[in-house]
Amino acid sequence: MKLNNETVTIELKNGTTVHGTITGVDISMNTHLKTVKLTMKGKNPVTLDHISVRGNNIRYYILPDSLNLETLLVEDTPRVKSKKPTTGKPMGRGRGRGRGRGRGRGR
Repeated sequence: MKLNNETVTIELKNGTTVHGTITGVDISMNTHLKTVKLTMKGKNPVTLDHISVRGNNIRYYILPDSLNLETLLVEDTPRVKSKKPTTGKPMGRGRGRGRGRGRGRGR
């Protein structure tokens, strides 16, 4: 993860803001932070050691201005395109009953 140990502000869909240091983000965009200041809408800020924010509750991330986005957006490893197999069953026949069942028996 390229944003580990970066201090960010996350705004949630309910208006809450979370300001802390990222410790990890998983594939569902669940975000784990440390040294957190949690400010609920219309309430006083609360300081927490650790928090996990569920990904579907996040409206957006506010990244620091000092972050160099050009280097972060470049992929480290190039993707390898897989080639389709050239041998085997013919493609494009769908998922039907198959072919070559002979003539019907009149039933």
